[in-house]
Amino acid sequence: MSLTNTEQTQSDSAKPDQTQSAPLFTRSVEDVSQQFDTDAQLGLSQAEAEQRLTKYGPNQLSETHGVAIIPLFLRQLKNPLLIVLFFGALLSFYIQHYVDAFAITAIILINATISFMQEFKAQRSMDALREMAAPKCWVKRDGEWQNLAAADLVPGDLIKLETGTIIPADARLVETVQIQIDESALTGESDPVRKNAKPLSDANLILADQINMCFMSTSVIHGYATAIVTGTGMNTEVGHIAELMESGEQRLTPLQLRIKNMSHILILAALVIVAIIMAMGFFQGMNLSNMSSIGISLAVAAIPEGLPTVVTIVLTMGAYQMMRSNALAKHLTSVETLGSTTVICSDKTGTLTQNKMQVQKIWLGGESLRVDGVGYEPKGQFYNDDGQPIEAHTHKPLMKMLKMSALCSDTRLVETDGQYSIHGLPTEGAIVVAAAKAKVTKEQLLNDYDIEHSFPFDSSRKMMSVIVRDEDNQAWLYVKGAPDVIMSRCDYMVRQGETVNFSGYQKDAHEVTSEFGRQALRTLAIAFRKLSEEDLESPDTTLETQLTLKGIYGIIDPPRPEATQAVKDCHSAGIGVVMITGDHVETAKAIALQMHIIDNANSSSLTGAELNELDDQQLYDCVKNIRVFARVTPEHKLRIVHALQSHQEVVAMTGDGVNDAPALRAADIGVAMGISGTGVAKESADLILLDDNFKTIVTAVREGRRIYDNIRKFIRQALTANVSEVSALLFAFVLISATVDESGNMLVMLTLAPLMILWVNLVSDGIPALALGVDGAENDVMKRQPRASNESFFADHLSHRIVIRGLAMGALTYGVFISAINQDYSSEYAQTLAFMTLIFGQLFHIFDARTFTTIYQRNPFSNPALLWAVAGSAALSISMVYWSWGQTVLGTTAVALEHLLIVIALSALPTLILSGIKQLFKVKWL
Repeated sequence: MSLTNTEQTQSDSAKPDQTQSAPLFTRSVEDVSQQFDTDAQLGLSQAEAEQRLTKYGPNQLSETHGVAIIPLFLRQLKNPLLIVLFFGALLSFYIQHYVDAFAITAIILINATISFMQEFKAQRSMDALREMAAPKCWVKRDGEWQNLAAADLVPGDLIKLETGTIIPADARLVETVQIQIDESALTGESDPVRKNAKPLSDANLILADQINMCFMSTSVIHGYATAIVTGTGMNTEVGHIAELMESGEQRLTPLQLRIKNMSHILILAALVIVAIIMAMGFFQGMNLSNMSSIGISLAVAAIPEGLPTVVTIVLTMGAYQMMRSNALAKHLTSVETLGSTTVICSDKTGTLTQNKMQVQKIWLGGESLRVDGVGYEPKGQFYNDDGQPIEAHTHKPLMKMLKMSALCSDTRLVETDGQYSIHGLPTEGAIVVAAAKAKVTKEQLLNDYDIEHSFPFDSSRKMMSVIVRDEDNQAWLYVKGAPDVIMSRCDYMVRQGETVNFSGYQKDAHEVTSEFGRQALRTLAIAFRKLSEEDLESPDTTLETQLTLKGIYGIIDPPRPEATQAVKDCHSAGIGVVMITGDHVETAKAIALQMHIIDNANSSSLTGAELNELDDQQLYDCVKNIRVFARVTPEHKLRIVHALQSHQEVVAMTGDGVNDAPALRAADIGVAMGISGTGVAKESADLILLDDNFKTIVTAVREGRRIYDNIRKFIRQALTANVSEVSALLFAFVLISATVDESGNMLVMLTLAPLMILWVNLVSDGIPALALGVDGAENDVMKRQPRASNESFFADHLSHRIVIRGLAMGALTYGVFISAINQDYSSEYAQTLAFMTLIFGQLFHIFDARTFTTIYQRNPFSNPALLWAVAGSAALSISMVYWSWGQTVLGTTAVALEHLLIVIALSALPTLILSGIKQLFKVKWL
């Protein structure tokens, strides 16, 4: 293909002082060709390319492999709580309590299997970076263009880029024809970047400003170019991002840290209690088998066996609820982590904004109009200066400007399955959509107009123009371009329907452009000229003079309509919102001001260049006061996230581009856009918003807080049962409720057998506790400040409530047991009564555990699942008393009905009395 209007690099006057170490974008094409030992016109030979492929390897990103199935399962067994149970099972085998041993082993395997299945389903490698790579590309080898696999590219290859091309590698442009590249997914820059091949003088330019380079996985949306490949595979900018992702440290989530810390506390408490009891028993001459049984019972009683399983199931149910609200949790722990979030770092383009340019304001020579609408959908209302809606088709100056704009545009508005998109330049697409909102389309206009000549946009003229002939056979030149350029060629202006001399209103027009700029609006001017037949004898761009200014468009990538309210909701929930973008600082601050991320235009901000001047300590000192970061790179985003985390912030990072991936992975929770998000962002994220709606984050925060509350409620319920069980056993030991064996050794009578304790923990208590996972949110859930990342599960006096209620129920359980013994009932009968007392005491307590106030302040019927679970648990537990199989396994025996009714009534007393005292006397710690 021959090139015309090419922007060559052979401008020696533009060459910087070059050395071999200078960045490629500062060097001429000749220097780059010499460095890569290639020909900028003919490319490499096939033989040389094959040698380089052997040396550099294929043009692919390195693969990462997930954890294999067996190691993944074994990893679940590392849970400290399960390790304690494992030793309990071994000890049961040793003393030949085989039923206990098999039951405990089964519990261990069930816990590990459930956790394994959830993590295995969540773990899938999409290998998204490699999916983004172009599968084929045009490469010149041996002087001929060949369509080869992108994986076969090597440094020094000459490639051809055309409209629609996904760029297969990093490359230095050689020749360009009006080329524009969409780099938004890589740099965060929302506008297409106009490229040329001239060397640049500044060696410190960030990626977005390297306008003579192109990068893997970005796409050409307009124009043509050739380029020399400078980097392949992992030696590309995308490859660099992949390395950042792989090297990112995997942090434990707040929930994982809390469970880990609580597990250590429980294990230590269990070991200390068992050691003390075993030592005392040994010195008192107790039977070894009896002491082992006591030790096993205490260990089982002190460990909430169901905790790993129930937390996993509760998180799974929460993940399902979130998915119904369009938030897909890839990792279960991310369900709760979002509820702990204190700061949301959000990318601007495509996350807070729509990534769809829209005309927002129109200036018609003295008259200002406003346009609304969403995205590229051709629906919207026009408003006048007073904010009153107007009918576009009755407004002749507006209709004339829209018709000129539509005719002077190459971009098309396309509908596919009810969804609208544009084919062409985003800024040009904005005015095409604005015209469509007034029912004006180029296809319709061509029924009355003929386009005779078109002069495409180029970087030197900064404008586009067309010559059209209307239905009266009159020829017109319609021009569209940068306002400063257009206005410099205008002699006239249309003002209130009349053509006036532009010199008298030039100041007004420039002020409009400046005001639009202050509002972060990009501007396009529309002008026209009436042509004579003489003008048409040799039409060219010299006709673009003596123009009449028609109007100016104010264009912006607007905030998502629902995102501003979502930001306000985050603030009311105590969550800070930080904008981190690759866009210009003025644009970023204007959007941030509109969305109430900052309070005024003078709020502090930082650019990427300014960030480079700060060391980590300086960034740490200022990061909490900055709400807008602009012109940043992936490394900057990582530094910002890490600086916030150094302040003990729980950081959520939202984004949709390749450039967001490292920070998404480094953040405590990464949130990607499901529709517009790149595959890389989705793979790196913990949470995916299926509707690309920033408001969904607020819903997810609420859900995360609800889930955390419910986990705390379960922990309160489970640990209260554990304290009850341990104290019931300790009372028997301390008060020497004992008999003597045949050898004269003392035997302590167990208030509860080990399998009875397992039954309480996993069935009678575990099943209703699961129903807490679907418990509704407390009324103040979104009015609280975020909890500290190091806050314990036992904060807000939860530990006091657990111990006090646990001791009360434990004392009652032991009291029922010893009362039966003193009335000469068998130990099995007494254990069964104690078993029933503990079970029903926990079933009553669960209604108190489901609220952070008291049982009297929350409707007990508001959670039907809990009512069914309590009823089912009670029925199952009673069946284990009267069913022969249950008697064999648990060691229970049938009890008299009146005794059962008495213990059920007694078991309600601790909850009712303690809750009554708390409510009556306002005792917070009770």
